[in-house]
Amino acid sequence: MSRKFAPMLLVAILLISLFAGCKKEPETIKIGLEVPLTGDYAYEGQGMEKAVRLLVDQVNEEGGLLGRQVELIVEDDAGDPTQAALVAQRLVDAGVVAVIGAYNSTATEPASEIYNEAGILHITPSSTATRLTEKGFQRFFRVCFLDDRQGLFAAKFMKEVLGAQNIAVLHDNSTYAQGLAEHTKRYAEEMGLNVVFFDAINPDDTDFTPILTNLAGAEPDAVYFTGYHPQGGLLLKQSGELGLDLTWVMGNACNNPELIQIAGLENAVGTYVTTEPLPKDLDYPEAKEYVAAFEAKYGEPVASVWWLMAAEAFNVIRYAIEQTESTDPAVLAEFLHNEAKDIPGLTGPILGWDEKGDRLGTIHVAYIIDENGNFVLNPEQPSP
Repeated sequence: MSRKFAPMLLVAILLISLFAGCKKEPETIKIGLEVPLTGDYAYEGQGMEKAVRLLVDQVNEEGGLLGRQVELIVEDDAGDPTQAALVAQRLVDAGVVAVIGAYNSTATEPASEIYNEAGILHITPSSTATRLTEKGFQRFFRVCFLDDRQGLFAAKFMKEVLGAQNIAVLHDNSTYAQGLAEHTKRYAEEMGLNVVFFDAINPDDTDFTPILTNLAGAEPDAVYFTGYHPQGGLLLKQSGELGLDLTWVMGNACNNPELIQIAGLENAVGTYVTTEPLPKDLDYPEAKEYVAAFEAKYGEPVASVWWLMAAEAFNVIRYAIEQTESTDPAVLAEFLHNEAKDIPGLTGPILGWDEKGDRLGTIHVAYIIDENGNFVLNPEQPSP
């Protein structure tokens, strides 16, 4: 070798070594989580973040998905529709392939428009308003169950278990609560019940004395409140303070320990709640394993079914990516619509999804708040 080529060879070797050492790491798979970390629903949103992050950490410790790490991008929509739209755009701009969220239907609805336009796979763990899946969005799915099914269950519970003939239905004008109230009213009337009171509160109010007084004057055998736990707690508290003898039944947005804290135990005892089964009452091995892992990591139980549903949504995204070996939202959505069947879920077997993106099958049960402030399965349930 001539001496004039030796330095050039050395430079070439150094450059090769340099580029080899700068090998680009695979890009992360970005998954968005849109939840309320502040505001009235912060309890749910913060728990949902912990629930999903547990699974993300487990996946990354095991090597990730398709050889790539999963990056969870969390945004706070505060349960507000205006914030939800802004959050959705930020997640789209961040390059997510899928989004879990939002918690409440009022936030999910405007966000879904943006995710749909951007072609993002969107799975809500907890937004149950029936109309959300009536827009024709082919990449929108849910792992929770529909309000019309809960409305049917609630009407049957009040008739068959409580023996009610005259019922009151109270909502808060939100997308979720109004829809559930209307479905409940329709089914109740079809069953021959008399809906003697049907009205809405303003969720921004703090004094519900006028509407409680009017409601009590209708002399209902049972009252079904379809709104959220902060207002549900205040209704129970003020109903007790007024000395009203009302049998309260509440929808699945009141399945929350904070309901009892707001109401005061003495006012909450005996309240019924219609909901999906609580994590502690799920007998599936997948649920038991997850609940144990959550308690080991965070030192607290999985207190809300919506936390578990958020984890379920992540598992569905993971399953679709693994089965298709793709992160293309179109491929993932087509798989969920046409091929995903009988998935062992945390919240029970996932039979699949219909053409609108609604989870097939439904599971609702009734709980009662006992003297210790626990949600316990009511001994009697309505007929299937």
